[in-house]
Amino acid sequence: SIKMTLYRVADRSKIIDALIEAAENGKEVVVLVELRARFDEANNIEMSHRLEDAGCQILYGLGDYKVHSKLCLITITYRSKNEIKYITQIGTGNYNEKTSRLYTDLSLLTANQKIGADAAKVFMALQKGEVVEDVEELLVAPKCLQNRVVAMIDEQIANKKSGKAAYIGVKINSLTDKVLIDKLIEASQNGVQVDLIVRGICCLKPQIPDMTENIRVVSVVGRFLEHSRIYRFGVGDAEKIYIASADFMTRNTIRRVEVAAPIYDEKIRERIRYIFDYEG
Repeated sequence: SIKMTLYRVADRSKIIDALIEAAENGKEVVVLVELRARFDEANNIEMSHRLEDAGCQILYGLGDYKVHSKLCLITITYRSKNEIKYITQIGTGNYNEKTSRLYTDLSLLTANQKIGADAAKVFMALQKGEVVEDVEELLVAPKCLQNRVVAMIDEQIANKKSGKAAYIGVKINSLTDKVLIDKLIEASQNGVQVDLIVRGICCLKPQIPDMTENIRVVSVVGRFLEHSRIYRFGVGDAEKIYIASADFMTRNTIRRVEVAAPIYDEKIRERIRYIFDYEG
């Protein structure tokens, strides 16, 4: 089976063609189409009709929350072994061939079964018209992303107070969430070094004595639109690294369905650190 969330796709999308082909070949295909994606409403309605005509099960989002996550789950069921295996893809950008040529984004494809089990929880909730209340590996807004980020910032504050190394690094499009802004200021006041790469709106002013003197903010403007979101907490082997669909905006952290994925593979972690440090 294939389950996927779609927010924005290209006019002649190869993703849609592939999902239709999968359905026509007998695969179970469940697609959540967010009809309220701004400027893409008409395209998404037409796309959903094509998928439905091919035999895909279509979900039309949640009443109170936009579904902005970039999530794909492939479930392989071995009937002879009575076993299920998951392959999960989590990204920072839309499944859109046009914007993929213009934006920089990150995408994780993983066979980690715990991450797959969390993704299955997300889709199970979406099919019920609900949001996820609790997950183990992923961060999933609106119920378990902002609070988990706050907890990881608190962890770095505690490390600094106890004399351990502490660090926070965040790369996002926008920073407007007051809860997270206040927590980052608290981290700075306790001596935690905070590096922020914010492409657009940033409602936190750095380098204010006794307030944000340990916070550095930069913005990257270049040939491509910087769209990837990276969260980093800690240093060395204890560092937690996530890629995410969510900016630090209230509309993302508590008003949308967003997903952030942990990065465990050391080669990938090094690559993400290189990207972050190079741009920062």
